[in-house]
Amino acid sequence: MEDFDVREIRYFLAVAEERNFSRAAARLGMSQPPLSRAIKRMERRLGAPLFERGHRALRLTAAGLTLRDEGRKVLEVVSAATRRTRRAARAAPALTATAEPGRGTEVLRRIVDAYTSLPGAPAAAIAVSGYRAPAAAVRGGHADIAVISTPYDRRGLAVLPLLEERRVAAVPAGHPLAARAELRCADLAGEPFPRWPDDTGAARRYVTGQDRADADPAEPGDSAEAPVGPLVNDMQQLLEVVGLGQALALVPHHVAERNPRADVVYLPVADASPYAMALAWPDDPSGLLCPAVDLFVKTAIEVVGAPRDSLRGTAPA
Repeated sequence: MEDFDVREIRYFLAVAEERNFSRAAARLGMSQPPLSRAIKRMERRLGAPLFERGHRALRLTAAGLTLRDEGRKVLEVVSAATRRTRRAARAAPALTATAEPGRGTEVLRRIVDAYTSLPGAPAAAIAVSGYRAPAAAVRGGHADIAVISTPYDRRGLAVLPLLEERRVAAVPAGHPLAARAELRCADLAGEPFPRWPDDTGAARRYVTGQDRADADPAEPGDSAEAPVGPLVNDMQQLLEVVGLGQALALVPHHVAERNPRADVVYLPVADASPYAMALAWPDDPSGLLCPAVDLFVKTAIEVVGAPRDSLRGTAPA
C-alpha cells in the first residue's frame, strides 16, 4: 500500500477533529468535494473505512482513531524537523535551551554559564517556558534541550536525571491536618487537589501522591480518585488556592522554603515520591547527538554532578 503523504494526513485530521466535511473544508481553505474525494481515496488504499457515515456528526472507526493518533505524531515530527532545520540553516545557529520559571531556570542558567565559557562552544540562548511546557518545546522543535521536572511526558525524549528533592504537603492553615507533625499519602485521601491543564492519569497520580510503586492497595487513598479541585496554571496560583482552603497540594520542598504564608502550613509527607529534575533532548535511535547538544549534556553532568550512566532514551510515560 502506498503511504499517505503529509497533505493527506492534514486533510484527514481536519475532518477527524471537526467531525464534519463542510467545517473541515472551510478550515483547510478548500471546497468540500475534493476533500471528500481525498478521504475516499485514503480509505480505498487502506482497505477500510475511516469514518462511520450516516450520523449527524461523523464518527471515527477503529482505523480512524488509530490514524488520528498516529497522524498527530507524524505532523508533530514534521513540524519539529522543519523548525530545527531552519535554525540550523542560520548563519550562526545557536543552541536553544528552555526551562520553567523558578528552580528550572536557575539550574539551566548554571549549565549555560558553564557551557558558554568553554572554548569554541556554540552560542546558547535561554527561553523561559510556561509551566509543564519545556518537554513539549523540545518535541515540537522550538528548543534543542530543556530542564524538565516531574511530572513530565517523556515521549520521544532522551533524559538525563539531574537532581531530586522531597515533596511536602501544602495544607490550609485551618485544616484539621495542619496540626499534624507529619503526614502520609493515605492521610490525603478524599481531599481535593488542584487540577493542571491537560493532566494525564499518570500526572494526576503523581500530583495527588498516588503514584508510589510500593503503595499498599489496602491503604485508603492509593486507589481512590482524589476529588477535583480548582484549575491552576502555575505555582503561585496553586498556593493561593490552598490558602483559600479550596485544595491541598504536594509541592517541592524549595517552594515551601521560598513561599512562607500565614494561611498555608507545609508538612513533611513520609512516603511521597520526590520532585525530580532532568535534562531532556530529542531521542535519536542511533544514539548520536549533535555536537552542541552533546557538549551541553556533558557540561550539565559536570555542573550538577548527574551520573554519567543515567544518560538514556526513555519510553512514553
